[in-house]
Amino acid sequence: MRNDKKNNPVELLAPAGSFEKLEIAIHYGVDAVYLAAKEFSLRNFSENFTLDELQQAVQFAHRQGVKVYLACNIYARNDEQDAIVDFLKTLGEIGPDAIIVADSGIFMLAIELLPQIPLHISTQANTTNYQSALFWQKLGAKRINLARELSLKEINEITQRCDLDIEAFVHGAMCISYSGRCLLSSYMTNRDSNRGMCSHPCRYEYAVVEEHRPGQYMPIAEDSRGTYIFNSKDLCMIEHIPEMIQAGIVSLKIEGRVKGINYLGPTVKIYREAIDTYFANPAAYRVKEDWRKELSKTNFRGYCTGFYFGDPQQISPAYEGKRHTDQIFIGKVIGLRDGPGVNIEVRNKVFIGEVVEIISRKGPARRDKINDILDESGQSLSFAQPGSRVNFLLNNGYSPNDLIRRVETKQH
Repeated sequence: MRNDKKNNPVELLAPAGSFEKLEIAIHYGVDAVYLAAKEFSLRNFSENFTLDELQQAVQFAHRQGVKVYLACNIYARNDEQDAIVDFLKTLGEIGPDAIIVADSGIFMLAIELLPQIPLHISTQANTTNYQSALFWQKLGAKRINLARELSLKEINEITQRCDLDIEAFVHGAMCISYSGRCLLSSYMTNRDSNRGMCSHPCRYEYAVVEEHRPGQYMPIAEDSRGTYIFNSKDLCMIEHIPEMIQAGIVSLKIEGRVKGINYLGPTVKIYREAIDTYFANPAAYRVKEDWRKELSKTNFRGYCTGFYFGDPQQISPAYEGKRHTDQIFIGKVIGLRDGPGVNIEVRNKVFIGEVVEIISRKGPARRDKINDILDESGQSLSFAQPGSRVNFLLNNGYSPNDLIRRVETKQH
């Protein structure tokens, strides 16, 4: 178990789309993760877990004092009912800390088959009012991830009127449709977003074509890459942790099961620090500039506060598209050497002499220099290729699962 784990009444919940992401989320300080098996979740393009891997993941997380919530939140069809029954029975043997559901039929089966495992209601269930929350409470649900369209004022009224734990998103991509219930992907690419196959057509570039001018594409908004008429901005509530906690939210959820560890690690780290800072001294809570800078170093579509404050400007489309940074992810620390330096799993080509930033569990990212690159036999290399495992000789010490990135793109 992590010896620095905080006993805060508010949970930090993060995605774990693979075993590596699970390790990274735990390394940077989550209280709980949400993940899925290969079937019956809404992120089929995440790596996800086989049943054997799921068993290992739950055991690993529990050894670290971290809870595991397993998503089974598709809207099921008739021909899947027997398979879902078998799947739920297997989950009873694996023992996650909760199962996330949206389909009322799956909920009914889970209540019957797995009375020992708490059930969480997915945001896909579109719970927008306290009567709906009470409905799920009376049926036996323990938690609800409320619809994204609610304000903090509305959420607070729900928390006052029911005894359910309330979970809400604190950071990540937002869907242009109602709480993720989208048909656009099915219509355009025959991939059902409500069954984990979304092709994200809301992120496509669109233009207007006039009937008598075929082949002439006119962007709706001037942009070098086109326009993004359905493109939601990303949610970022780092400025408003106190307001979310004061609204009665007990679990702050980070979106992004299909995103990489270079997004997951820094995002978990920053929200861990923010939550801990708030509970250390709520009256003195201030957002650190380092937090803002770190969150701006991942690719994002412009940040907003979503629907939480009822500001229509916050939910307008992000016409500029995705914002790319010049921070290139190099790799992660996978071990320590007997002498100076660390063992690295390389993800992007890196050269000797480069200045890098290492993201450790605590404090701002630290700059360091790659003084030498050694292969597994101890031979010095001028550069390391993606997929290789090498040793970096650096000036400072680091820990396994720390992430490394290049500060600026260099030409060689």
